[in-house]
Amino acid sequence: MRPHSRRFLLAVLLIASAAPARLCGQSPAASPNPAAIRFIESRKIWLLTTRESSYAMGVGANGTLEHLYWGAPLWRADDLPAASTARDISSFDPHQMLENEEYPGWGGPRYYEPALKIARPDGNRDLVLAYVSHKTQGDDLDIALKDIRDDIDVTLHYRVYPEYGILARSSTIRNRTNRPLTVESAQSATWNLPPGAGYQLSYLTGRWAAETQLNREPVHEGMKVLESRKGHTSHNINPWFALSLGDAQGDAAEENGRVWFGALAWSGNWRITVEQTPYRQVRVTGGLNTFDFAYPLKPGESLDTPQFFAGFSAAGFGGASRLLHRFEREKILPGGAGARVRPVLYNSWEATTFNVNEDGQKLLAEKAAKLGVELFVMDDGWFGKRNNDRAGLGDWFVNPQKFPQGLKPLIDRVNQLGMDFGLWVEPEMVNADSDLYRSHPDWVINFPGRPRSELRNQMILNLARSDVREYVFGFLDKLASTYNIRYFKWDMNRSFSEPGWPEMEPADQRKLWVEYVRNLYEVMDRLRARHPKLEIESCSGGGGRVDLGILQHVDEVWTSDNTEAFDRLRIQEGFSQAYAAKVMSAWVTDVPNMNTRSTPLQYRFLVAMQGALGIGANLNRFTESDSAMAAKMIEIYKRIRHTVQGGNLYRLLSPRLDDVTANEYVSNDGKQAVLFAFRHSQEYNTAAPAIRLRGLEERALYKLESADGKLVDKQPQLSGAYLMRAGLNLNLRGDFDSTAVILDKVN
Repeated sequence: MRPHSRRFLLAVLLIASAAPARLCGQSPAASPNPAAIRFIESRKIWLLTTRESSYAMGVGANGTLEHLYWGAPLWRADDLPAASTARDISSFDPHQMLENEEYPGWGGPRYYEPALKIARPDGNRDLVLAYVSHKTQGDDLDIALKDIRDDIDVTLHYRVYPEYGILARSSTIRNRTNRPLTVESAQSATWNLPPGAGYQLSYLTGRWAAETQLNREPVHEGMKVLESRKGHTSHNINPWFALSLGDAQGDAAEENGRVWFGALAWSGNWRITVEQTPYRQVRVTGGLNTFDFAYPLKPGESLDTPQFFAGFSAAGFGGASRLLHRFEREKILPGGAGARVRPVLYNSWEATTFNVNEDGQKLLAEKAAKLGVELFVMDDGWFGKRNNDRAGLGDWFVNPQKFPQGLKPLIDRVNQLGMDFGLWVEPEMVNADSDLYRSHPDWVINFPGRPRSELRNQMILNLARSDVREYVFGFLDKLASTYNIRYFKWDMNRSFSEPGWPEMEPADQRKLWVEYVRNLYEVMDRLRARHPKLEIESCSGGGGRVDLGILQHVDEVWTSDNTEAFDRLRIQEGFSQAYAAKVMSAWVTDVPNMNTRSTPLQYRFLVAMQGALGIGANLNRFTESDSAMAAKMIEIYKRIRHTVQGGNLYRLLSPRLDDVTANEYVSNDGKQAVLFAFRHSQEYNTAAPAIRLRGLEERALYKLESADGKLVDKQPQLSGAYLMRAGLNLNLRGDFDSTAVILDKVN
């Protein structure tokens, strides 16, 4: 009997027991949980357990795998409806359009966004997937699907993170026929939300120097496409989404309402489609971008799609962010929960640009060390004939005029000062004026006979090629082996164009989009394996390559080339929707900067101290008072960075909505909280509003310490109940005013 005609139901339930009652914002106390994946033989039901949400699916009578439920925790599997076949409404509304397939192929009368679309050599493109089998191991579940006629197999991969409230999905597509086929759309997952109307979509857009701008809008019938076609993650849209429904109090907000969220782990061309059907069904389909995509599979070959992580929060957008942040810190980043806190960094770019030399860098290093800096990074200009951005990229040898004895004397001095040494590199790029390009013009991405566009005077090496991959790994490995380098700032200062791979057969050339990213990840992983202490920052002209894919291979990301403090409040607010403070590189730089605005040095420091603190200012211009302020702020940051980088974030007042911006971080053990507050301007001598804190223990007492004496409340201790209900009053009276308050639990 064929699988599609079997008359049984297999329900697969991802179900979370309700989290135990706990004080707002505190991490859930450890408690016995059932196995992450359990098989109940009497009902042929799988239970996959997390703490925060339930997800259910089952095989219907026609053999298709149908979605059943995604939302707040369920405790009784018997409550779930069967995966039944719907009836046609009309010849224009077939039952397939009313059913919610877990991973729909493009075949039959299915007119919504497919998860998989293929083409056979004879032009046949029909694909209908039906359940075959399943396998569980630990926290992983694999469900095998197969086309109803041909040996085209799909394995759906599910990984449950029981303590984190996160589910990861991906797929493997295999050609088991005796003919080649071409994959035209390969998505990681389709996520079906509870039927209904009134959903709001949140997503992040922007451009260079204005990344991660938060957008919220109603979901209407039709499709909303979020995507990158640029070859990298992109500044324009980030691969994260949140869909929300409000409650009786109104729309979902920071700490209330239902929020379904997801983030795609891919650093190349990606696509997320948010679709509402005429039948009041909202679904999200995401994976590899279908634009300019064709991935041939010979008999026996397979294609793996990126992981698509998702979760559910009943505690609003703040609850969703905190789930993602903890998951990223402990399960995504290299080293996980055991990774070190991010050090205070100094980068020399704004002080010297391309005019680097040994004496000048040593002088900056000495000044940085006196401030308390722990990692000194030399930026662009140290290699080849790199005196401007028109030459030198690709020639990764030390410039002998700038560093006659190589980098060792500089690195030795940096280490003597008690700091680690880091180095800027841009491994994927080449200038036409370079020895590498003169020797290997064929190594760049190109269409023969067509122009080779140069952006920032550079072209892109085809990292999909094995010889280019080995060249890139080779020179980075040599640098890390020759010198005591702790940190690479890995930059990528342009997007793709003319994405040709002429050495491949025409049918295989568009594999470049996938193989490039895979080789990028491989090079980073090999480097880290060879040099276990090496750390990497992902930079792409700012936040052009930030996603859960690259974060599995790097330690932090460059948030934006825009380091102007007031602009950064909105950039960082959007960034924090999806990404943890620990990975958010944030610098203090000179003023005026970017948009001619000048803000006080304390304001700039406090904005940057909400992430991984760095300094990019020209220390040669610092006055004594500037240096004293910087040393004070760095000392404070080192006291609170475990809380900022590893704690729970509460966005109290938004820079999009309020004159005052306020963010609070609460340590995982609840022993410390930090409040940052910023005022853009004041009118009519009006006092700033009281700021009510969150995430504290009501019956605990907290000792209050102001960073600058702007705390109006003079009581040395206040209860958590008072702080969360009455709040703190801060003396923010001037334009671009700022303050911070440290709260230490005393009982």
